[in-house]
Amino acid sequence: MNSLTDGHRAGFACFVGRPNVGKSTLMNALVGSKVAITSSKPQTTRRVIRGVVHRPDAQLVIVDTPGLHRPRTLLGERLDSLVLSTLTEVDVIGFCVPAGDPIGRGDRFIAEKLAGLRKTPVVAVVTKTDLAPRDRVAEQLLEVSRLGEWADIVPVSAADGENLDTLTDVLVERLPEGPALYAGGELTDEPEQVMVAELIREAVLEGVREELPHSIAVVVEEMNPREGKDILDIYAIMYVERPSQKAIVIGNKGARLKEVGTNARKQIEALLGTRVFLDLRIKVAKDWQRDPKQLRRLGFYD
Repeated sequence: MNSLTDGHRAGFACFVGRPNVGKSTLMNALVGSKVAITSSKPQTTRRVIRGVVHRPDAQLVIVDTPGLHRPRTLLGERLDSLVLSTLTEVDVIGFCVPAGDPIGRGDRFIAEKLAGLRKTPVVAVVTKTDLAPRDRVAEQLLEVSRLGEWADIVPVSAADGENLDTLTDVLVERLPEGPALYAGGELTDEPEQVMVAELIREAVLEGVREELPHSIAVVVEEMNPREGKDILDIYAIMYVERPSQKAIVIGNKGARLKEVGTNARKQIEALLGTRVFLDLRIKVAKDWQRDPKQLRRLGFYD
């Protein structure tokens, strides 16, 4: 190994866990920037997103995946196969279990899947420690230790930063030695158009209390700078499965759709560092989660 990379480590880590255990929030906290959308609703993440942690001695590329679960739709099956294929390609896996939740069937299901990955070290990560009393965190650490053979167990809180450096150290230790994989300062390899679509979907999820997260997909049709103006024109379409869901997203006299547009625009402007004109339309794509042709059109491939 040459002197430029001597002792430097670089590689891929992946967080897995059942839906809504804080994987995306944890990745954003480690990267130090918002590269994955977060929501209180389960199964917010639908793509494999890479966030990059830069250190003088290492580069840790974190792969954020959808929550692993027993699938009920074709979309669910595609998401699970996406997770399982990712697990075979990373250098270390972080298995996330929230501190305050009892160990359930979903956690055991994932622990069994991970037990079959003989070559990849798995670090158990007890998340959301800020939401549980100390004695409960201690109990959960013990419970998690009984779930499988882990390379390490680390309690963390993405909200208050507890043990984030420790977790980074533990993950970096298990990376191979080698040069950096991404240019300095690069925080994600997600295309801007995809990130914009995800920010719009996040705004919709937060704006709609009803159970719609699996029924909403967003496609950015156009994204171009306006000629002669310091403004970016973005045209996007939100797809739902039924007319009743379209009415929910639009809201009374269009109030909810307007709120979604305003919130999404602010997030997009912060991400891109420029003023944005956002044109949001909503269409019904009947039962798109179960239709292979529509799934492909919306970006969820076989």
